[in-house]
Amino acid sequence: MEKNPFYNEKDSLVIYIKCDKCGEVFRSHLRKGYDFFNEYDNPNVRYKIEKLYVGSKCPNKIEVRAQFTGSYKPVSFDISGGKFISKEEYEKEVEE
Repeated sequence: MEKNPFYNEKDSLVIYIKCDKCGEVFRSHLRKGYDFFNEYDNPNVRYKIEKLYVGSKCPNKIEVRAQFTGSYKPVSFDISGGKFISKEEYEKEVEE
């Protein structure tokens, strides 16, 4: 598994993503207790997310799927149509 792309900030997990097609960057705040669904099928997983992002520059869909423990630590995560980037990469892209 690659480096954990979820940044823990107060009552949210924050991810930074970049579109594979046009290079647009996104920051997404996933609120604990609101954006997460309970996972009942897997005893090792408490929460899951399935999010779809579409930017303003192109119609490409970016899909993020992840599973978490009860303390919001990722068990697995996957992205299609884009890639996870670091907070630093995001801030550098936004500055330019």
